[in-house]
Amino acid sequence: MYINIIEAYRNIVAIADEELIGKKFFEGKAQLDVKESFYKGHLRKPEEVIEEIKFWTKEDATFNIVGKKSIQLALDLGVLHEDSIGKIDGTPYAILLL
Repeated sequence: MYINIIEAYRNIVAIADEELIGKKFFEGKAQLDVKESFYKGHLRKPEEVIEEIKFWTKEDATFNIVGKKSIQLALDLGVLHEDSIGKIDGTPYAILLL
């Protein structure tokens, strides 16, 4: 999966399943655009993404997570809850403010 840290007033941690990068999903008026410029940072193994998530949950960060594997990883770590997950055209996503 890809992880990209976007430095801002409140850092953004963008995490996406590798195969979703560059794709767009539509459902009614809703759109999910998994832009390379936003999500494609560094390709990492799940263990490495886990360490990044653990670090950034201690900071003032916002998480944007897209894809079944990435969402499941956040669920398994307990930083994300089922009721926080949306879906567009079957693709799960979540925005998490910590």
